Amino acid sequence: MFDIGMSELLVIGTIALIVIGPKDLPELFRSLGRMMAKVRAMSRDFSRAMEAAADESGMKDVAKDLRSVTSAKSMGLDAVKDAASKFEKWDPLKNAAKPTVAAAKPTVAAPRPAVDLAKPAAAAEMTAPAKPRGPATQAIADAQAARRAVAHEAAEMLRKPAAPAAEPPPLAKKPRAARKPKPKADA
Repeated sequence: MFDIGMSELLVIGTIALIVIGPKDLPELFRSLGRMMAKVRAMSRDFSRAMEAAADESGMKDVAKDLRSVTSAKSMGLDAVKDAASKFEKWDPLKNAAKPTVAAAKPTVAAPRPAVDLAKPAAAAEMTAPAKPRGPATQAIADAQAARRAVAHEAAEMLRKPAAPAAEPPPLAKKPRAARKPKPKADA
């Protein structure tokens, strides 16, 4: 309720011991305990009176009806949750149609001749698809083509002679400020 830790209680107790004195401190705590018991009893009586008033006016019945109307079960959310869990557990390959014999045979593409990747026309020829591909196969082919292009660019950069690096200009030294003369001590 008050969120007071042990160290705070120790400080409060020490201050109370100093201010009130050791003789009157036990009587103070007794009267404080009696007062807290009375406050708790009053709050319990108040809660009971409010609950009795709610029972008499029919508020509990209204609250019960309101809870039942807004429950997940009455709103049909249980059916939505069941459908979502069934969807998550659904395996599309379990009920997939069996492939035909013609579709099950793998097709072997004719081997491509060796191509010099240094020539742009040959590189374009190499990336051109032989026949239409599915989206996954096309994505793989695009990734391979991108890797080939990067390798080609790197090879071209390595073939070019590197330009000699220019020497950086020498750093100019900053002039030092003149020192202030030390005051002479009069002896």
